[in-house]
Amino acid sequence: MRFMLDTNFCIDLLRGRADAAYRRLRSLAPEEAGISCITLAELRVGAAKSARPAHQESSIILFCAPLALAPFDARAAEAYGPIRAALEAAGTPIGPLDTLIAAHAVSLGATLVTGNIREFRRVPGLSAENWLRA
Repeated sequence: MRFMLDTNFCIDLLRGRADAAYRRLRSLAPEEAGISCITLAELRVGAAKSARPAHQESSIILFCAPLALAPFDARAAEAYGPIRAALEAAGTPIGPLDTLIAAHAVSLGATLVTGNIREFRRVPGLSAENWLRA
């Protein structure tokens, strides 16, 4: 996986708010782009809370079908500890699930694709890009 999509970026794509970013994503080979299983879990929480959960779940399944799904493994857990500690020591923590996703991307050597560069740029060792500003 070369690019890992974060949850908010996926939500923007699912809502049709990012046509240029969606075209860029679809131009990649299937193995180049994917999501963390944590992102999938967050998307499913959103679907469960929506007014139309079955419709949202179907949209998520279709959206995720061509993407690689990365399991959160021991390497990701190893990356998480030092990242969270560094963010807390600097007094600049980010959300707990965002920290897990960032650590997951770092562990895979993947670039995180996000609309929230401001938050993720604080993560040591993380490469991040904003495809929404194309």
